[in-house]
Amino acid sequence: MKEQQQWEGVLGFWFPEGRSLRIDPAEHRALWHWRMQGGADDAIITRFSSLTEQAANGQLDHWALDPHGRLALIILLDQFSRSVWRESARAYAQDMHAMSLVNDGFANGHFASLETPWFKIVYGLPLGHCEGDDHLQRIDLLINVREKIAAEAPIPLQPIYTSLAHQAADVRKVIAAFGRHPHRNEVLKRPSTPFEKAYIAKGEFPHLKAFQ
Repeated sequence: MKEQQQWEGVLGFWFPEGRSLRIDPAEHRALWHWRMQGGADDAIITRFSSLTEQAANGQLDHWALDPHGRLALIILLDQFSRSVWRESARAYAQDMHAMSLVNDGFANGHFASLETPWFKIVYGLPLGHCEGDDHLQRIDLLINVREKIAAEAPIPLQPIYTSLAHQAADVRKVIAAFGRHPHRNEVLKRPSTPFEKAYIAKGEFPHLKAFQ
């Protein structure tokens, strides 16, 4: 019961919409902007640093036995890590772990059992975030997943989810060009190519343009 309360606490914080599909589109768009533009950093650090550390150390892997526990664990590893360890390499160190949870949840039906489009969108974020040799293939899957989510979302919310499918397509262009996310190079102490330096100088990163 305590474990479930913990993961429900993560979900309740990250999804103020709850699980009802009856939500005002303007309010929903504002909540997406809050999630995706780092507006929750201080609250995440205050409330969830310990859980994020435990997740990163593999101490909460048993949460993945439940679909909602799996989603909460993905949020800790993929989203809250980026707040707790922002501007450090550790922010991205959990990406492979999160990606493995995504793959397993696709295979065992956990993803399909999620009730809301916002649950499903956040569940799939590691597909685009986790770098690796199969990155383009995963982003193609991400685009397809988001297009399906958009088609199945309540009609008033469909423009929001269609825009997220378009955002994934923009991420694909970056990975097709560079094979990685160049904006991470400095934090990860990776040398940037001249082409990457020109891209970074523009600052037009897909993850920053959503809902601006």
